[in-house]
Amino acid sequence: MTRFNSKTLLIAWLVVFIPLLLFAYTQASEKVIQGKVVQVKDGDTVVIAPVDGGQFFVCRLYGIDAPETAKKNKTGQPYGEEAKKELKKLVLGQVVDVELTGSKTYNREVCIIRKNGVNVNLEMVKRGYAWAYVRYLKRPHASEYLDAEKEARTKKLGLWQQNNPTPPWEWRKK
Repeated sequence: MTRFNSKTLLIAWLVVFIPLLLFAYTQASEKVIQGKVVQVKDGDTVVIAPVDGGQFFVCRLYGIDAPETAKKNKTGQPYGEEAKKELKKLVLGQVVDVELTGSKTYNREVCIIRKNGVNVNLEMVKRGYAWAYVRYLKRPHASEYLDAEKEARTKKLGLWQQNNPTPPWEWRKK
């Protein structure tokens, strides 16, 4: 009868269970689906209809915060409507890849949207229609988004045509 020593059992455990745990972690933290953008609510929120026929869902774009649009009895920020129009030009009616980050905010999935391999979230910052949302940015995206914002500011693109624009997170506190 073959006897297993503790070293053999440890190696077997590492070989079998570590890859399974890593696979489960990556599946839970990121999921990419294809979906059609059926509505643009504002400069950082869209409604997605999954191509596979699943449930529609609202997607909040990860890592950015666009100027607020007018809602109910509240006025919008300067460049709020322009940001919404820019996002519509980029994705409305298009089939995109939607990376679900696993986070949610106000019943909205937090997502990274890619169209033809281009990160749309980052593109909104590059074009000057959104801030890099530093409070929620994580690696590996943080420096890329911050660099894009800096360049848009330097070139005075979009909302950066204003002298001292108020970030949406400050606007919402008013």
